[in-house]
Amino acid sequence: MTTDKQKSVPRFSDRTEKRRIFRARKKLNQAGLISHITQRAPGKEKIFHEEEDYLTMLWLLKDVAFRFEIKFYAFCLLSNHVHFLLQSTQENLSQAMHSIFFRYGMRYNRKYERRGHVFGAPYRQAVCLDDSYFLTASVYIHLNPVRAGLVDKAEDYNWSSCSLYCSPTPAHQSFVTTDRVLSLINSDQDLARTRYSSFLHKGKEVEHDNVMEQETAIEKLVSRLADLFPQQFKKTKTKLTSLRPAEEVIIDQPDLEEMLKRVHDCKPRSAKTQKAKKYLIQQLLARGYKRSEIAAKFGVSRKTIYNILQL
Repeated sequence: MTTDKQKSVPRFSDRTEKRRIFRARKKLNQAGLISHITQRAPGKEKIFHEEEDYLTMLWLLKDVAFRFEIKFYAFCLLSNHVHFLLQSTQENLSQAMHSIFFRYGMRYNRKYERRGHVFGAPYRQAVCLDDSYFLTASVYIHLNPVRAGLVDKAEDYNWSSCSLYCSPTPAHQSFVTTDRVLSLINSDQDLARTRYSSFLHKGKEVEHDNVMEQETAIEKLVSRLADLFPQQFKKTKTKLTSLRPAEEVIIDQPDLEEMLKRVHDCKPRSAKTQKAKKYLIQQLLARGYKRSEIAAKFGVSRKTIYNILQL
């Protein structure tokens, strides 16, 4: 049976698999969502200059984990950007991230006697919709220092949670919990850690994109790891334990590109085409595109984009 809501969404693709929702601006704040958060410095500037800076950020992460009841599954701090894999247990993700980045920015400016924005833009959020994406996001985050040429082995990098995943017995208690990710690999934690190390070893040998520049970078890495570990990812794919967002789903990038191509072939002034254009414009706005950029993509004026949104 088709609902009214389903009828309202133009169908230009038969593809149904959804691994993540990407948000650059309007963030999803629903309790229980697992999100990959990224934030970076403007241009080629740095967020961290010395050990004390990294320690300050770690203290803020630990503080937010307890004060806002945020579950951190993985993190990596690099000189000019950060990655967090986390789950909010309440509708407070935006407040928690503001607490981290605002307080770090205040301390940074005070320490280095400067003014202005420490971070280049609002943080970005990719919501995990299945366990293969969740597992791969963790691997991707931990491989960042290897990809940057900072270390040869991911577990040797000081400013990430990787060692907690690879050590037979983690040396200390942490605000990071590894159980959920490792349980996707094997119920035996020691075996799971060994296999996770294999993911990292093989993962660094395959080519993968930069998620800060390519929104689909992790989805591509999912496919590459699935080719290397088919049985593991077949098992992971059947679990699908991550929660779906309560609001309208944002479509994946390949679906969006396909729909953009098809809408150009439709009758330009038909009600169906205008409805499809409105839907696509809303999708692009949710990804952080400016109206002027959307107008250029459609080859129309900003006024036309405004008019379509009023339909």
